[in-house]
Amino acid sequence: MSQKIHPYIPNMVPEIQEEMLNEIGVQSVMELYNCIPKELQFQGNMDLPKPLTEYELRRYIEAILQKNINTKEYVSFLGAGCWQHFIPAVCDEINQRSEFLTAYAGEPYEDHGRFQALFEYQSLLAELVDMDVVNVPTFDWGQAAATSIRMAARITKRKKVLLAKTVAPERTKIITNYGSPDLEFEFIDFQLESGLMNLEDLIVKLSEDVAALYFENPSYLGFIESQGETIAKLLKEKGVLMIVGVDPISLGILAPPSHYGADIVCGDLQPLGMHMNFSGGQAGFITTRDEVEFVQEYPSRLFGIIPTIQKGEYGFGDVAYDRTSFALREKGKESVGTQTALWGITAGVYLALMGPDGMSDVGQAIRQNSQYAVKQLANIKGIKGSRFRSPFFKEFIVDFNETDMTVKDINQKLLQYKIFGGKDLSIEFPELGQCALYCVTEIHTKEDIDRLIDSLTEIIQK
Repeated sequence: MSQKIHPYIPNMVPEIQEEMLNEIGVQSVMELYNCIPKELQFQGNMDLPKPLTEYELRRYIEAILQKNINTKEYVSFLGAGCWQHFIPAVCDEINQRSEFLTAYAGEPYEDHGRFQALFEYQSLLAELVDMDVVNVPTFDWGQAAATSIRMAARITKRKKVLLAKTVAPERTKIITNYGSPDLEFEFIDFQLESGLMNLEDLIVKLSEDVAALYFENPSYLGFIESQGETIAKLLKEKGVLMIVGVDPISLGILAPPSHYGADIVCGDLQPLGMHMNFSGGQAGFITTRDEVEFVQEYPSRLFGIIPTIQKGEYGFGDVAYDRTSFALREKGKESVGTQTALWGITAGVYLALMGPDGMSDVGQAIRQNSQYAVKQLANIKGIKGSRFRSPFFKEFIVDFNETDMTVKDINQKLLQYKIFGGKDLSIEFPELGQCALYCVTEIHTKEDIDRLIDSLTEIIQK
């Protein structure tokens, strides 16, 4: 049977395939898969659909996508790592420009202002978190946290890492997977009434073998960790680095972690001008002080500014490139490949547009909207508007334990009112019982929140 040569799939020409196989000394492509046990290999023919034209394929995919219900149709109170914020039109206008937009994660092989755009992003984010050095964006917050921890382990030359139990479970999986088998992880308990870190448990587990403690503020569960300065003091007594993960949009009204002793600050860029997507639109950042021991442990690219030979002219480019895996290849501290430069540029546009006053206004709007929601939820019989007594930002835990209903059932009923309820926490945090993580941002109107209250009231009373 003759082989059809596809125009977009490389190395399909039989003569080229044969030349490549001869070069590596095998008879066929299938011979390359002999290392896979037979019981794991698919036997028979795959049940594939008939070939479709481009138009038929488009209709088929669009029909699948139309099964999704988006946040334009329903009011959403979901957050937990991907949040609904207002996206200024200029963010999309800039990140769609041909100088920046490529099929390779915003990483073209020529510079038409991209280096300067990334330098400006780094400068703006550094001002927001009040740190000196910011890297080119990582894939997401999980990678940023995992890399920050590995940086700390290299700096301290220690192998043990402490993680707060309130760290996002998905992020914890990324961190522990990325750290294994080199690093050893231990978890710090939290107080059930406040969500705050259990300092007694921290003191017991702190030792001179610990490289770093990682926690998030605001936490995955929404509350604000108010013990930052005390935690920093305890860590410094043992030479342990403090790594704090942060939602950057909170820094319009909250003090950055650098102000209460953080050595490394990382977090998520998605709130800064990025739409919610089906697994896309995520990026993370890492920031530190401008100290050699920290800068040299960044595995990712850093962009700087320097005068050129032309008087009054400046150029933008890599700083200390020889410390990256791009230069060191397999001898690099970590392997860093494709990154998310396009989202860094987008975040820079958002920060430049908002400015300090704009970030403060957004933070105040989020705080006021979420406080109003909690106050109204608490008026519903059987519901605690906020499970923790600690202050919170944007997200908070709604306690349904006294309603005799599961969060799953409540969320299912909310769909009838065209509302996406909060994330069910009963699996991730069973000690909290039937609780849900709700998210309220600047896009939620009073009418949206009142609609939630009225709908929950009807559901609970039935």
